[in-house]
Amino acid sequence: MTGFFDSGFGGLCILEAFMRECPGEPFVYIADNANCPYGNKSRAEIETIAGQIAEELIDRHQCRLIVVACNTATAQAIDFLRNKYPQVPFVGLEPAIKPAAQATKTGVVGVLATRGTFGGRLYRETSRKFAAGVTVLQRMADDWVELVERGVVDGPEAEAAVRTAVEPLLAAGADQLVLGCTHFPHLRPLIERVANGRAAVIDSCQAVARQARRLLECQPPKI
Repeated sequence: MTGFFDSGFGGLCILEAFMRECPGEPFVYIADNANCPYGNKSRAEIETIAGQIAEELIDRHQCRLIVVACNTATAQAIDFLRNKYPQVPFVGLEPAIKPAAQATKTGVVGVLATRGTFGGRLYRETSRKFAAGVTVLQRMADDWVELVERGVVDGPEAEAAVRTAVEPLLAAGADQLVLGCTHFPHLRPLIERVANGRAAVIDSCQAVARQARRLLECQPPKI
């Protein structure tokens, strides 16, 4: 059994990619709507929440792998989870800055994420490691999480929110837009429409699914 969790429905994009990579692999997905959003919570709060969910996935569902299908939870709690449950591998998320930095022609990359993701170690380390010589522009879009949770992924309200965050990045020359939250791919068609060919839109869903498959292949199945 493979476990997934997110603050809500955002991580379903990771689960969908995983199902394509690992058809037939049993899974359980926990949408922690009661504590959504994670982006405005402290590290201590997120560690507590993530620890409780991981314990449920391990003890109740006997998960042999856990995907932290949330950028904020990864940023704030992945080290805590790996230390607390060393017997279970955890797959986390980080914004896809590396492929964006490799693909940019303008030398400007825009990253859309939540406050919690931008404040995490993984984001800082990834930016330093893979974006040398590239200008990385940050744009917080915490309000997008609430839109997706309400199922508002198109229409005037969603378009206004997307334009508010995306247009300044495009105006600054970004030709790559990195979606640094698992809720954001649900808005991808709208983001691409707003970008209108001026920038490519990149997320990490498929890369995370491939890493989960690799780890599962390294583990003997439970009898």
